[in-house]
Amino acid sequence: MYTIGYDIGSSSVKASLVDTQTGQCIATDFFPKTEMEIIAHKAGWAEQHPEAWWKNLKLATHSILSTAKIDPKEIKGIGISYQMHGLVVIDKEGNVLRPAIIWCDSRGVPYGNNAFNKLGSDYCLSHLLNSPGNFTASKLAWIKENEPHIFEKIDKILLPGDYIAMRLTNMATTTRSGLSEGIFWDFKDKCISKPLLNAFGFSESILAPLVPTFGMQGEVTATAAADLNLTAGIPVTYRAGDQPNNALSLNVLNPGEIASTAGTSGVVYGISDQVAYDAQSRVNSFAHVNYTP
Repeated sequence: MYTIGYDIGSSSVKASLVDTQTGQCIATDFFPKTEMEIIAHKAGWAEQHPEAWWKNLKLATHSILSTAKIDPKEIKGIGISYQMHGLVVIDKEGNVLRPAIIWCDSRGVPYGNNAFNKLGSDYCLSHLLNSPGNFTASKLAWIKENEPHIFEKIDKILLPGDYIAMRLTNMATTTRSGLSEGIFWDFKDKCISKPLLNAFGFSESILAPLVPTFGMQGEVTATAAADLNLTAGIPVTYRAGDQPNNALSLNVLNPGEIASTAGTSGVVYGISDQVAYDAQSRVNSFAHVNYTP
């Protein structure tokens, strides 16, 4: 029995095939072989085409299946890790309305700062655990003001991992961990933040329905299976942003456990079982993969 793990990065899309009996990765690959294009029409902007993520996921999937030479019917689950804080906007038919505004795009900062001033630092830090800053909600506010012709067509907003899950399952969904990285989750009241939505002028209906981080999130459709050379019906059972996912991979799951990574950026991970925040907003706090309200 096997599982596939996908990582939707901003430089490449990776796929790994794991033997669940031995825990060994028996095939892995990434595409493109040069860095994936990031579109920057202005300084501080960064966009990618979601279709490019899917194209490279398809290539990586074909590659690992070719290497492993297994029967796709033996694949029993799919998990997704992804670049955080990005914004994909879709219409009622699931069509992408514009390129995704990704994590390193800073055009939303003034909108996040404006929401911070409207809501007040006490609410933002004690309920959202962060300033709205440059997170997903602020990127959406930029679209609302600068591309109203796009905003009026939006049915749902998705994170990069949500988009890939939708392509696999034909269901637009998200997770609590995902809502928290978009700054939509109220940790104190344990619900979607209506004050935050009101500050930005968003309807709650623009958010996708919730699915568990671990658990049934949908099944691979016949269309997606044909595209990827997989078998229809494989369950998608895990989804999280790359940083919570990294903490999971380092076994940082309980209060008192700390780990760090060094790469393109250096990150220190820590866990709290209480609503905790940095009063100076220097530390980002999000829902972990095992968060339950």
